[in-house]
Amino acid sequence: MSYIARRLADRLKNLAEFFPVVVLTGARQTGKTTLLRATFPQHHYVSLDLPSEAVSAEADPEGFLRRHPPPILVDEVQYAPGLFRHVKAAVDAGGLQTGQFVLTGSQQFALMQSTAESLAGRAAVLDLHPLSAVEIAAAEPDNPLLADPAAVIHRGFYPALWRQPDLPSAEFYASYMATYLERDLRVALDVGNLADFERFMRLCAARTGQLLNKTALARDAGISTKTTSAWLSALQACNQITLVAPWHGNLSKQLVKSPKLYFNDPGLAAFLMGLDLGAVRSSPWSGALWETAVCAELRKALSWRATSETLYFYRDSDGGEVDFIVGNGVYLDLIECKWTETPTARDAAAMQRCAALMDGSGGVRVRSQVIACRTRVPFPLREGCQAVNGLEVASMFGG
Repeated sequence: MSYIARRLADRLKNLAEFFPVVVLTGARQTGKTTLLRATFPQHHYVSLDLPSEAVSAEADPEGFLRRHPPPILVDEVQYAPGLFRHVKAAVDAGGLQTGQFVLTGSQQFALMQSTAESLAGRAAVLDLHPLSAVEIAAAEPDNPLLADPAAVIHRGFYPALWRQPDLPSAEFYASYMATYLERDLRVALDVGNLADFERFMRLCAARTGQLLNKTALARDAGISTKTTSAWLSALQACNQITLVAPWHGNLSKQLVKSPKLYFNDPGLAAFLMGLDLGAVRSSPWSGALWETAVCAELRKALSWRATSETLYFYRDSDGGEVDFIVGNGVYLDLIECKWTETPTARDAAAMQRCAALMDGSGGVRVRSQVIACRTRVPFPLREGCQAVNGLEVASMFGG
């Protein structure tokens, strides 16, 4: 499989017509450089992964920009935070067309802080996730792996794994972990013992799809809750995990306040848990990994278009629960994940009860109810509720 067209490309092009600076964040190996070089082929490219370029950009940003005048694509710009002020100066000096600076970075918090401080109002910011199942299917619709959700989850969604079908996923993730721990975390966080942090990541992977309990996680990892919070922030900063917030609405019920933890790629989570394909297909972890995959697909879909929609979950003290809610201040879409090919109306009963509570609460309406399962063909379960393949939910919410 050669270049895989990314759904985010259209938003990138559109924003580059309105903003002088476009910033693309995302984890390593999600395809940021490939996407941007394909989208902006006229831009001069320079990577600050090269230590000499990073030192030049940080120590002599004016000279760096003279050697690399716009239009320019600067990769891993977080390694030269001093460059942002000079990009701002170049933008404020006027005379520049829109889309002249395209910047990428793998460490979201540091990058966003620099962007907010120096380029507020001048930069558009987008996140690039790993490939979605619908992007893979569009590039290679006859790929037999796509017919096996467990195989897709086990392989994960990083582009290299789909461009190179013979590449063993375990080899890719082992290399990814070594590179990630050494290169990114030493910058994002002062981790004294990388082995301790890797064990922490494995414990987090075993909790994907669960309510976050920092006290229990700290106890099992043998670290303080303060360190746990810092390390979770580091994983968020490097785009490895997501904390999904609970939806509260305006209900007179006791609702959970803790977020749910999800790995951004189910393949990495399965690798960290030491699961082979058989264990992904049939084990106590199957449902959590399926929910993790659906979460990732929903987040990818929401990134493809300008929207005020946010991803939530719902859980109350009476046992009411909905895995995901996509909503804004007007409507809610409810999604329940089931690791089955043949869901029944009973599988949607709990979601239906929650929908009745939510509909009209705070002025919002429940627009749709979806069971994200392994069915190959969508079908109605009852009025207002449809069963769909969970790997295709991005096509429903991605515009």
